[in-house]
Amino acid sequence: MAVMLSEIANRVSGSYLVGPDVSVIGISHDSRRIAEGYLFAAMRGSLQNGISFTSDAIELGASAIMIAEKYLDTPNLPSYIPKLVVPSVRQALGAAASLVYGDPSRRLNLVGITGTNGKTTTSFLLDAALSEAGTRTGIIGTIEFRSASKRYPSTFTTPEAPDLQAMLADMVENNVETVAMEVSSHGLDQRRVDAAHFRVGIFTNLTPEHLDYHGTMEQYYFAKAQLFEPSRCDFGIIAIDNPWGVRLASQLRIDHVTYGTNPDADYVVENVKVSHQGTAFTLRHRGKAIALSTQIVGSFNALNATAAYAAAIELGADPDKARAGIEGCDSVAGRFQLIEAGQPSMVVVDYAHTPDSISNLISTVRSLLGPDGRVIVVGGARGGRDRLKRPWLGRALAGADLAILTTDNPGDENPHDIIAQLLLGTLDVPSRHVHIELSRSEAISFALSHAGSADAVIIVGRGHETSIRVGLSQIHLDDREVVRQVAESLFHASMAEIGR
Repeated sequence: MAVMLSEIANRVSGSYLVGPDVSVIGISHDSRRIAEGYLFAAMRGSLQNGISFTSDAIELGASAIMIAEKYLDTPNLPSYIPKLVVPSVRQALGAAASLVYGDPSRRLNLVGITGTNGKTTTSFLLDAALSEAGTRTGIIGTIEFRSASKRYPSTFTTPEAPDLQAMLADMVENNVETVAMEVSSHGLDQRRVDAAHFRVGIFTNLTPEHLDYHGTMEQYYFAKAQLFEPSRCDFGIIAIDNPWGVRLASQLRIDHVTYGTNPDADYVVENVKVSHQGTAFTLRHRGKAIALSTQIVGSFNALNATAAYAAAIELGADPDKARAGIEGCDSVAGRFQLIEAGQPSMVVVDYAHTPDSISNLISTVRSLLGPDGRVIVVGGARGGRDRLKRPWLGRALAGADLAILTTDNPGDENPHDIIAQLLLGTLDVPSRHVHIELSRSEAISFALSHAGSADAVIIVGRGHETSIRVGLSQIHLDDREVVRQVAESLFHASMAEIGR
């Protein structure tokens, strides 16, 4: 649809036009994605100022630019192009994009899922529950953007406002009814979800993460809590096993329910049983006991399944259909993904990248082994983020019987420096239980070659991801592929030799 620049100005407080009023049919903050008739939002980023790319955007067909008032006198800024002048492009972008794309979130049941851990799994379980109940669904998150049967890989957990609104508009066009969307703290703090209206918001938990960005846990909590503001969200589903969830539930000004193992929750999780086949538990709600299970392994997935079930019920799904959908969801890429490639040991690839999630994962895997089984973990820490968390990551990794510290997307940082910070958390662990191998592929090979049939290897931190950045190079690396390649080399060759 086309809207006039003046219509956007009427929606964005403190804005005004310079030049003629023109129509726009799309909006982007990325000059490379501008098309004929688009509004180019010249936003200042962490590394570059979008104003530098105004001429590129005009060449591609931009009909107008959105610019912050303080940059209006920028030298060489074309005078002939119509301008929407705003106090802050970042703050105006959500409202402008929503208007340009027809306020699509108002025509969908948008479910926002926030928290440190569990967002992706919860979104896939909810999608499965609603799909089984006959709802046409979509997903926006870490792994993919899916509009019914159309699939695209994701770049960010929560897209920038123009991309998000365009995705939601695509879903409306594609007759999607309900969207499960991961909402990151960065997405909330950077106002990427401004003007998006959520029918339901889910809070999974809060543990230390992204403190290099937020500064303190209090600020991190505040960013997450913004999802549940009455102007943005109608109904909340809040996990209260975590003190931050208890606090959030007590402060909400919207209708909500709670869930968790806490007996005071509205949905109480009891009798959790974890096996190689998945996770089964009893869910108590309004005096009724419901047997629920998921094929995804891990006691923490009982909570994710409960959140998905509660959201499906709130959205009007048939309870039996919702339960069947959750029970039929067989896996989520890179989330407790068991790899069978002919190796003698159990191998699990998981996205776990916080101390809490890694410790929980090690505990879960240990519970699946016999008395003589060992847990071997391969993991590291990402470059350019959460440096203060690294000793705690090292400590969590050292909770395994053997921790192999390795590279995990170091970017511009020296991998040796990252490993040194991880080692600070392992000072009281015998050195024979900690091994360093900077090559991630070699680290995985080392783990598999040292694991017997009673043991388990856990490879953490990257999950579904298929590339890492080392310096300026983007290198293809999929932990799951490496496991298969190593198993082929180590074990198939050995079996062939035995057979001769």
